[in-house]
Amino acid sequence: MPTISDNSTGKGELKKMKIYAYTDVDLSDDHLASIPGIDNPYTALINPETYTVEIKYEFENAQGQGTTGGQQQFKVKLPEEMSFEFLFDNTGLIDGKPKENIATEIENFKKFLMEYDGNSHQPRFFKFAWGNDIFKGRCSALSINFKLFNPDGTPLRAICKVTLKQATDEELRVIEQNDRSPDLTHYRVVKKGDTLPLMCYRIYGDPSYYIQVAKVNKLQDFRNLETGSELFFPPIDKTKTTA
Repeated sequence: MPTISDNSTGKGELKKMKIYAYTDVDLSDDHLASIPGIDNPYTALINPETYTVEIKYEFENAQGQGTTGGQQQFKVKLPEEMSFEFLFDNTGLIDGKPKENIATEIENFKKFLMEYDGNSHQPRFFKFAWGNDIFKGRCSALSINFKLFNPDGTPLRAICKVTLKQATDEELRVIEQNDRSPDLTHYRVVKKGDTLPLMCYRIYGDPSYYIQVAKVNKLQDFRNLETGSELFFPPIDKTKTTA
């Protein structure tokens, strides 16, 4: 649950967490979203006590023919996810401004995070900014936990858990992922300590292709690779025995 904290380690002014909304993945000032009746950025009433960043890899099992087990092979790095809590409180105990209920604020927050942008016809992009920490992504989930109520049942306090999924443009995503699919053509520069089986393992996930790669590169002695030389690693079909 959020608590009052100054996020300043005893120095400088209090910095409030902010969420900026954009209409494009480049998150430039030119694409800052304009949402009628809603402030952009959204500023936290009080800063969160914690937030969570989740990093995941996806693997696939490579099981050899006639075997009962297999080695997990790296497939892809999934987009990172960040989750944090955002407090709404209309009791007046925090900001000295009591209100009747928080229904309007919650609806505006839902609209800010979840509605499709009218011009781009897609969900908005967001930037979580707090101190030196920045996370860019789209809102993939929003859960609202109402905590305090008037006698007639209208809510006075709610904690919204927001989950952002990392978003980058496609070119940057490909560069960061550095995809090494065996279906692609690769050129690699030999580094000190490299062996051909090791390089085949890095690219294909299987060192046994070193003989085919040696033939393709017309290597007379594949056991002693020349540091700084460039080798060609062709696409392979793993259903066959040759590259």
